[in-house]
Amino acid sequence: MTQLQAAVRAQQRPAQALLNVGMCARLPRPLACPRPCAGALPRNAVRVRADVNSDAFRPRVVTSAHRSAQPALAPVVKQHDFLVIGSGIAGLTYALKVAAYGSVAIITKDLASEGCTRYAQGGVCAVLDKSDSVADHVRDTVVAGAFLNDQQAVEVVCREGPARVLELVQLGAEFTRNRDGTLHLTKEGGHSNRRIVHAADMTGAEIERALLARARGHPNITFYEHHLVVDLVVDEYAGALHCFGADVLDQHASTMTRFLGLSTMLASGGAGQVYPNTTNPHVATGDGIAMAHRAHANISNMEFVQFHPTGLYDPSGVGSTFLITEAVRGEGGMLFNQAGDRFMESYDERLELAPRDVVARAIHDQLMRRGDKHVWLDISHKPRDEVLHHFPNISAKCMELGIDMTREPIPVVPVQHYTCGGVTTGLLGETNVQGLFACGEVSCSGLHGANRLASNSLLEGLVFGERAVSPSVAHAEYALKNCSRQLHYAAASADFRGPRNARDLNPGLAEWVATRRQELRDVMWRCCGIVRKTKDLLAARDYVLALYIETKTIYKNYGVNTPLVELFNLATVAELTISCALQRKESRGLHYSLDYPHLDDAQCRPSMISTSLKSRYDLSPFQRNTPSVLPAGMVGPASAAQPRRLVRKPSRERELAVRSTSQDI
Repeated sequence: MTQLQAAVRAQQRPAQALLNVGMCARLPRPLACPRPCAGALPRNAVRVRADVNSDAFRPRVVTSAHRSAQPALAPVVKQHDFLVIGSGIAGLTYALKVAAYGSVAIITKDLASEGCTRYAQGGVCAVLDKSDSVADHVRDTVVAGAFLNDQQAVEVVCREGPARVLELVQLGAEFTRNRDGTLHLTKEGGHSNRRIVHAADMTGAEIERALLARARGHPNITFYEHHLVVDLVVDEYAGALHCFGADVLDQHASTMTRFLGLSTMLASGGAGQVYPNTTNPHVATGDGIAMAHRAHANISNMEFVQFHPTGLYDPSGVGSTFLITEAVRGEGGMLFNQAGDRFMESYDERLELAPRDVVARAIHDQLMRRGDKHVWLDISHKPRDEVLHHFPNISAKCMELGIDMTREPIPVVPVQHYTCGGVTTGLLGETNVQGLFACGEVSCSGLHGANRLASNSLLEGLVFGERAVSPSVAHAEYALKNCSRQLHYAAASADFRGPRNARDLNPGLAEWVATRRQELRDVMWRCCGIVRKTKDLLAARDYVLALYIETKTIYKNYGVNTPLVELFNLATVAELTISCALQRKESRGLHYSLDYPHLDDAQCRPSMISTSLKSRYDLSPFQRNTPSVLPAGMVGPASAAQPRRLVRKPSRERELAVRSTSQDI
């Protein structure tokens, strides 16, 4: 059995067990021994020479004379064994476990605590009650996903989920408990049993707190907060694309750095900010999905955008929308229109506990028919103490707006909440790009199908964060052994002069970016929202293609900054979402088309985008002259100062270094 096969077969073993069987001893010292030896250079100070084919992960000795001659500048290249892009439940779970094998960099574009995990209210589901079963959880997940789910992914998550949730308890997460000390389980829409573990109505914040506390105290983990990953660094080896790191913008210092890594985990969350009303925080601009697409990773199921039925209606419409958790309906909350009618009786026999897509479309239909701005969610018939105990955070937020949810109904509207599609992965979090893994909302593992079952998202991050560890270590060993030239070239070619350098927006360009971003969000809500029509999707596609080309022209000529990168990523994600929606000639799950209102068994397959934009469309009708917002002198193609492009198309189909099979379940 090869070392790679041994690592994959050992996937279900804890990290410490892998150490005991001797994997650590087989790995070269930079990976196996995270403690630097005497006299070794700091791990974040990679020094290479462009004319020498040395291993980029083998620091060469630098004498004191040479060191004193070095300019006192921040290094252009930093080196870690494993890169983690994102700091939510998926990224932190992975980082804590892979840190047993080497140094880990967690790169996040805001504070490490800022992300979708922190705002998850309802909970994380797992089969922990004797009256429940894994088979029931599997069935509920597949039914909610409109039978488009990957059956193996569903079985893996539902079976391994309970152990992962109990690990959170051992890690220090303080969940709500019953009087006898057992975990309190609640119920949410689409679930046939009580299986939602929660911390009142602030579950995500508690999980994030526990994981962050442990990660910040780990000696092998380094956080890079306020760092925006701009693009992945990819190169070809043996006819296959490999990921060797990422180019990163330090938003505070306004500098660019290339981070080298043997394995890279994308855990950057979803793309809620492509819509004007979303429960997602400001950081959710689809960065991971967009950069993975540019690196030629496969993307699937982007048409399935989950609109949560109950976002708190705020007439001011400022900032992200506050979520009213599904658990409010799970604990007896009822929906009424403004005429006082309990309207869910007309849409689904499960009433308020129907899956989210059904409830969201029902509310949308009521608003369109009646011309109302919101509907009512009422749980005031429940005992006051019970409501305040279960939903302290929601109650406090409502009171800020003058709403006492124990005495009166809450005004709610559907809002964008979750991206079910993303970077296509297998059962080990692997993508079609060697060394690039993905888990959490940025990925499309097949778990959710056409609609995510409530509280399965946090569970997905836990399970696949764990499952990706062994293949990541195996790939790191493989890359160290075989990819010295590519690693060296990735380090030596880090050149951020000219338009590849950081540059703040001037006032005119800043106004242009803000205007186009709002236009894009409005177009996506009108044309690619809860209910869709082909004519609207085609119009939105034309707008997005023109915006994509215009933004890319500026991006290639001006310089790197957060607003411009985010607009480029949002335009990319919008195009992927629209293109996937146009592929689907039926209505299934979260994708509802007035032109194709029925299910079609022949269409029961994932949508897929595996080619670049220019290979899928004739872009000539959308070409424009260089935008007038560019400063004088910045015209035409990108500057020749840019370094040679790393990406080379593979000459043939290749085998994955890590392939998930039926044996993995």
